[in-house]
Amino acid sequence: MPESSGQEKTEKATGKKREEARKKGQVAQSREISSAGILIVALGVFYFGGSWMFWQLSAFIRGIYQNIGSLRLTNISDASVFSQEVLYNLLMVLLPVLIPIAIAGLISNILQIGFQMNTETMMPKFSKLNPISGVKRVVSLKSMVELGKSIIKLIFIGGIVYVLVKKDLQAYPDLMHQEVGQILVFIARVALKICFFVCLAMIVLAAVDYLYQRWQYEEDLKMTKQEVKDEQKQTTGDPKVKARIRSVQMEMARRRMMESVPEADVVITNPTRLAIALKFDARDMIAPRVLAKGSGHIAQRIREITVEHKIPLVEEKPLAQALHKMVDIGDYIPAELYRAVAEVLAYVYRLKGMYSRE
Repeated sequence: MPESSGQEKTEKATGKKREEARKKGQVAQSREISSAGILIVALGVFYFGGSWMFWQLSAFIRGIYQNIGSLRLTNISDASVFSQEVLYNLLMVLLPVLIPIAIAGLISNILQIGFQMNTETMMPKFSKLNPISGVKRVVSLKSMVELGKSIIKLIFIGGIVYVLVKKDLQAYPDLMHQEVGQILVFIARVALKICFFVCLAMIVLAAVDYLYQRWQYEEDLKMTKQEVKDEQKQTTGDPKVKARIRSVQMEMARRRMMESVPEADVVITNPTRLAIALKFDARDMIAPRVLAKGSGHIAQRIREITVEHKIPLVEEKPLAQALHKMVDIGDYIPAELYRAVAEVLAYVYRLKGMYSRE
């Protein structure tokens, strides 16, 4: 319903609304979780493989300086070979870092929203080129909230870094009297400590941001009562939904029919294709009534229930065909079938030793 109707969005989103939003790429997703996951993986990689990366880069740079005098870059092919070698060596050092980071980012997104490829969000939208729309996006409430979150994150993480750096401040003057290797070890130790506490802070921020994103997502998807009613009308008007409803109703009716078979006095068959269950109680029935009927596998199921409850089975093909064609479930038999049905019931009563039920 249009916003001008004045209705507030107080109703939770329906499954259809959620599915449509997901198709449009509207999902509850926290970027902070991805950032935290990437940072944690990067910290782990540098912690366990940092020394290896350092020595690999050192050896590579040392090799270049040692052989710089023998380099011949007089033509394009020599320069190309040298560039390829440099790029290859850099990739061999960086790939062990880049691959885990990429996997961490992918997994963090999949854990939040599942595997989703949305082409609609990838399509260019020329409306975004409109400067007025751009200004509205910049000054919107969401952008202000994101700005506030970024400022809080900057202050929070900046405070942690400041405290940790200040804690080791007295050690900095001594670095001037130490060798380069010792300085690098000190820097690496401080950097790892900072990264560790920043990771802890990012985990806290990610948890809070995820809860906020979930809440904001639910708020954005809320519907007015009129929207819910309109969607229900559209849904129930769908032919597939109607067919499904009819199928469920038929199944429920069939189940109730089968449950009434044990109450029958007799089941008339033709003998294998049709089965009709009849009941007659002279005290409160004006005529015998059809409790259940069916053909094919339904008739087979009626016969099985009949045998289980020891209800008489009477093979009477013309009568079975007439009853199946003329009488609906729950209706009394027509007058033209009174005589034929009475003969069947009399036969059944004689089998039971009952000559009258009046």
